[in-house]
Amino acid sequence: MRILIVTDAWYPQVNGVVRTLDTVAHELAELGHVVGFVTPDQFRTLPMPTYPEIRLAIAPGRRLARTFAAFAPDAIHIATEGPLGWAARRLCLRRGLPFTTAYHTRFPEYVKARFGIPLALTFRIVRRFHAPSRGLMVATRSLHEELSGRGFGNLRAWSRGVDLERFTPGPRDLLPHLPRPIFTYVGRLAVEKNIDAFLKLDLPGSKLVVGDGPEMARLKVQYPDAHFAGARHGDDLVAHFRAGDVFVFPSRTDTFGLVMLEAMACGLPVAAYPVAGPLDVLSPESGAMDEDLAVACRRALLLDPAACRRHALGFTWSATAAQFAYNVAPFRQDWPRAALPAPIPTRAPRR
Repeated sequence: MRILIVTDAWYPQVNGVVRTLDTVAHELAELGHVVGFVTPDQFRTLPMPTYPEIRLAIAPGRRLARTFAAFAPDAIHIATEGPLGWAARRLCLRRGLPFTTAYHTRFPEYVKARFGIPLALTFRIVRRFHAPSRGLMVATRSLHEELSGRGFGNLRAWSRGVDLERFTPGPRDLLPHLPRPIFTYVGRLAVEKNIDAFLKLDLPGSKLVVGDGPEMARLKVQYPDAHFAGARHGDDLVAHFRAGDVFVFPSRTDTFGLVMLEAMACGLPVAAYPVAGPLDVLSPESGAMDEDLAVACRRALLLDPAACRRHALGFTWSATAAQFAYNVAPFRQDWPRAALPAPIPTRAPRR
């Protein structure tokens, strides 16, 4: 199939949505599919209010239609509910083209955290966005049950994976000056990530924060005893995972939490709240969950790093891509595999 993915989240953003779409696109190419992207860097953009690192496409309609025509997709997937997502939705409905969507982000909760808009109002808008979708892909059973209870339909499972060749146990001597145990957070520094809940804990050893975002300046001032490493990538990121003793995941609003898989693949046990995401991803051997996050952190210290790695082995990107390909809604149902064109490199750069 020729699969066109429309997403408002793209590089230079580094988050779970971007990493998922990038990696799945490459895995789909390995399966024989041709993948194209529609992303904000193809349009005029403006910065998102309160989060200028995110660029939003301006009036993408005409160029989007030309992109659709030039790529000639067999299936369309609309990944996000931003300006590009809404424009692609309108175009598909106008032309009678089936499409799938995904619930990557707890958009209503994020809007409430940033602007105080009631959840019910935003859920009504998001539900309307996804209503025509032939399949709304969700990452976990908990999210499936929650959205079903809120009136969302056509829900389909789409799990996540981890690069088990890159994220591996290894040397832990990157930060010898930090007292142990080292409690590590990796991710965006944004209000919805609830990082204060981690940094205010009374814990032994050190707190390591890896990542960047709009909350960086405030957090560094408010928590001077924490070690802020900034954004890290590639082998440097892996080394920072390995340097820790426990990975702390304080978010209550993530739909999955890819970083938990990356931490476990490196042999790091996870401490988290017992909420959707951690409840779906962690096992008793690989993570500790408690409404008292400090209790979870201390319990996680007792877990076996080898068991964490073994648990992560159950999450592969190849399985994730196959699940995605099964979920999309091609315009025709009779595409014989032998007739598929040869795979070509996707637009997604390897990062």
